[in-house]
Amino acid sequence: MSRYLTTAFLARLAEEGMAVALALLALHRTGSAAQGAFVLTAWMAPHVLAAPLMGALPARWYGPALGVFAAAIAALAVTVGHAPLPLTVAIAVAGGSCGPVVAGGLSSLVAGLTPAGRDRTRAYGLDATVYNAASVAAPATVGVLAALTGPGRAMLALAASAATAALLTTALQRPPSPARTPPRAGLTAGATALWRVPQLRAVTAATSLAFLGVGGLTTTTVLLAEERAFPGGGSLLMTVFALGALAGALATARLRRPVPPARLVTVALAGTGVALGAAALAPSPVLCLPLYALAGLCDGPLLSATLRIRADHAPDHLRAQVFTLGAGLKITAAACGAAVVGLLAAVPPALLLTWAATLHLAAAALHTRLAPAPPRPAA
Repeated sequence: MSRYLTTAFLARLAEEGMAVALALLALHRTGSAAQGAFVLTAWMAPHVLAAPLMGALPARWYGPALGVFAAAIAALAVTVGHAPLPLTVAIAVAGGSCGPVVAGGLSSLVAGLTPAGRDRTRAYGLDATVYNAASVAAPATVGVLAALTGPGRAMLALAASAATAALLTTALQRPPSPARTPPRAGLTAGATALWRVPQLRAVTAATSLAFLGVGGLTTTTVLLAEERAFPGGGSLLMTVFALGALAGALATARLRRPVPPARLVTVALAGTGVALGAAALAPSPVLCLPLYALAGLCDGPLLSATLRIRADHAPDHLRAQVFTLGAGLKITAAACGAAVVGLLAAVPPALLLTWAATLHLAAAALHTRLAPAPPRPAA
């Protein structure tokens, strides 16, 4: 399991660092971050479209897919600001199409690496911790490397991280692949499972709705800090949120009595919504710090619970597709949320933060409505 966690951390470090690296590199070479935004959109857009195909790949192809992922990052380090924009966008689309392997495909391997029960619950808690650790470490790593060596070399370091993950993936012990559905049926079977299995439908709908708010949270937080005379406070607040999420994920992995995943999803969404709503009403940015930490602490267990539900309820031969497609839908929802906040940037930031909180509360209610009731114990 430790080898898997190392592999997942290196791959996700590269993925999480791309937004900051592209913005810094475009700004350095062109004087504007606009090209970086265009290339990042091209990087993220293919996730939901490529997810069924990436999920249908046998696990032995994850290494080559991560190799393409790493090569695309290295190519972008060379072409952004130097090559024609259409070429750069095409490279970003090719690399982003392999993103579902990082966002969901790797997590689908955990069920085959650990036995069912408490060990698997702990394993998915650690997997979620790795996600959150990468989201904390990546921006800081890119920022330090860009300051010391330049944005281009910082992006090459992300490519090296992804390439190392590709090599380590080939050494992961994997169970024999189950019988696979025909290719034509296989590309749609994951979406069918997400819709027909009540537990999968509930968690996918709820988390996608919540991620409409998550996608614009960074921009909203920056605007909120500026409005409340807290220059640079946006990044501090988001760092506190990420650290809280890391602590929440780690605490979930260490629970002696695991909470049922469906209940944990509802509690995590509701808790995050309440904390963000309170932060929107806080009169002082200093008061926002503990509220953002609380929001992150509540958000941390959400991913591990989501991963556990996918592992428990996805058909064995469709598990990878369910993981990649579920992650792709969340990323697409986040991209839409970021676009909405960009269009509404003139709206008071407190209202935007209230909107994000409301989406989380609505997601908790939606999950409660869609998730089947747990079976009652026999008398």
